[in-house]
Amino acid sequence: MLIKRKKIWEVVSSGATPEDIYRNRRALMTRRRFIERAARWSIGAGALVAGAGLFASPAGAGILDIFRSKEGNGREGLMELPDTPTSHLYPARRNPAYRLDRPLTDEAVAATYNNFYEFSSKKTVWKKVGGLRPRPWTVEITGLVERPMTLDIDDLVRRMDLEERLYRLRCVEAWAMAVPWTGFPMRDLVRLARPLSGARYVRMETFYDPSMAIDQRLKFWLPWPYEEGLTMEEATNELTLIATGIYGHELPAQHGSPLRLVVPWKYGFKSIKSIVRFEFTDRRPETFWSSLVPQEYDFSANVNPEVPHPRWSQATERMIGTNTRRRTIKYNGYGEYVAGLYGRG
Repeated sequence: MLIKRKKIWEVVSSGATPEDIYRNRRALMTRRRFIERAARWSIGAGALVAGAGLFASPAGAGILDIFRSKEGNGREGLMELPDTPTSHLYPARRNPAYRLDRPLTDEAVAATYNNFYEFSSKKTVWKKVGGLRPRPWTVEITGLVERPMTLDIDDLVRRMDLEERLYRLRCVEAWAMAVPWTGFPMRDLVRLARPLSGARYVRMETFYDPSMAIDQRLKFWLPWPYEEGLTMEEATNELTLIATGIYGHELPAQHGSPLRLVVPWKYGFKSIKSIVRFEFTDRRPETFWSSLVPQEYDFSANVNPEVPHPRWSQATERMIGTNTRRRTIKYNGYGEYVAGLYGRG
């Protein structure tokens, strides 16, 4: 008898939000209605009370402030979205192949718990990212490729087929969330780049602009710009995603607007934000954290409960928003897709 065994990361039917409800939540609303509804979402134990309506941000024309507080509770400007030539592409079609074993993290919770070291080392970095200018933005493809190129971000997005995927996100600091990313498979970008046979790695680099990013200016001794890297096998794995959106719209600044990497079987510091360059190379990249603290942050950075961080256990993870504890699963539950990349896994 053929018995189908549910994969450990698949959602249980009793805990899943029906897709038509999740979809209609956005499809039936204009941007204004989205703001009004988002204003009623809760953060932790307290409610976020926000004003509805659109306004022009001092950071630049065409910016929407989604969570503008009437209460003076310190959450003004919680999430700002760029209004761009490709905004109409969101929300994208969800790919049903990628499911979760837990509810999605509330968007407002995810928007207030981020790492973005160019602006701050604190989780309240969302208060300090207003200087990030996602347009104009260009992306360079260089190194061991047939023809180096520089693309405008909106031209690049138009060339790709966007889709939404539900992924688990696991930080090396032992917290976790569940996120609906929008983007395109990185292997589509590799196909566009047409790398030469000698390319073994993809090195990625974020922007360097101390006038825009305060910690690049104040912590000038750090090895800016932020760099990360993947092997070619990792870059072309079906899970590896170049994200341009989240929760059915474009990425806000604290999530790495306008372009970031998502590799859900690795710790979150591998998911480099605000990418400006993809370099195909035959040498393993010197990544930001591995060069700073190699004994704590290795190049592969695969989620593994059996390998503790020197300062905390990796055996369990804490879900932000609920503070519930779950046991950590090797490769964050995606071993079926990636264990073969690492020998016996």
